[in-house]
Amino acid sequence: MTITPPALSVFEALESEVRSYCRGWPAVFDRAQGSHMYDEDGHTYLDFFAGAGSLNYGHNNPVLKRALIDYIERDGVTHGLDMSTTAKRAFLESFQNNILRPRDLPYKVMFPGPTGTNAVEAALKLARKVKGRESIVSFTNAFHGMSLGSLAVTGNAFKRAGAGIPLVHGTPMPFDNYFDGAVEDFLWFERLLEDQGSGLNKPAAVIVETVQGEGGINVARAEWLRALSELCERQDMLLIVDDIQMGCGRTGAFFSFEEAGITPDIVTVSKSISGYGLPLALTLFKPELDIWEPGEHNGTFRGNNPAFVTAAATLDTYWADGQMEKQTLARGEQVEQGLSAICEENSGVSFRGRGLVWGMEFEDKPRASAVCKRAFELGLLVETSGPESEVVKLLPALTMTPEELDEGLRILARAVRETA
Repeated sequence: MTITPPALSVFEALESEVRSYCRGWPAVFDRAQGSHMYDEDGHTYLDFFAGAGSLNYGHNNPVLKRALIDYIERDGVTHGLDMSTTAKRAFLESFQNNILRPRDLPYKVMFPGPTGTNAVEAALKLARKVKGRESIVSFTNAFHGMSLGSLAVTGNAFKRAGAGIPLVHGTPMPFDNYFDGAVEDFLWFERLLEDQGSGLNKPAAVIVETVQGEGGINVARAEWLRALSELCERQDMLLIVDDIQMGCGRTGAFFSFEEAGITPDIVTVSKSISGYGLPLALTLFKPELDIWEPGEHNGTFRGNNPAFVTAAATLDTYWADGQMEKQTLARGEQVEQGLSAICEENSGVSFRGRGLVWGMEFEDKPRASAVCKRAFELGLLVETSGPESEVVKLLPALTMTPEELDEGLRILARAVRETA
């Protein structure tokens, strides 16, 4: 299939230069269902991006769509600030029954605002409020959002530069395997904490992704995460896990930290928590940390009731038993086998991942973008990640069929071959 880019005159004339995804995918999309998107010219695209992880259950999932339509048709509350509503109650009960209680997690639930960076800002503010300290430790190649507090704990130099002001009170440390195994885990971090001459202010918290999505699909080992949790406990620092992209089943279990057997003090959740692509974010924390004053952190759209409706339907449909986790792990093995075959056939390519998040890294870094471009021309949506866009990132929907996965992997293999 050869796709001719449409004339995008109104977008180019009126929309800001800040737009990005539309540059890599020059089509005008009109419809979407399941794991496919359709442009206005009738071309079909298999979606291996899933709204940057916001559509874990596919586009316009029929179960969630039915729940949403029924709610709208009965004039259910759309905008509710943080008022108590039947939709919010249903979501909280479903979240408690399907997610928190089965995992023996004690968390209180905060609705900080509708986006992931809102959840991170709330987590950072709460950690500082609880500990009475300013510094937050993050990790190399981390990404936590685009607002100023989140940018201060983000590693990407390009994104940080967009702030236009100094980004303060954040200290980066090496992520797992940053030194290719040549340096003992946390040697530098712990030495700084214990040395009174190091110049490191005592941190309030550490924020970490178990798998760095935007950073290049860097997967932290379970033992590294356990050691980090133990270090935080020894040094009186809170542990924040940013599960915005890797939560909601992306790595298999609902929370990506479950495999490591840790219980973070604070967890941020967004992207696929609504299930339908509607904006919703949560900041979860242990009850003893709930020292907020009423209204101390608020937001006009923190009561997105249609998102509560689809979120509750998602949890009741996909997380009432253990089948989704098993299916995701099985699909992940299928992707792993496909990527292994691609890498065997092509030199200078490696892969890594967990569950249904995978990355292919190219030694010839510009080639990753060329692969994504060719994949789009062949009808597959994939994007790059990593500090130099050197990784092709795969985020297929958790509901994607084995046949669809095979089709996407075949297209990807062809795109890699044809860009060699």
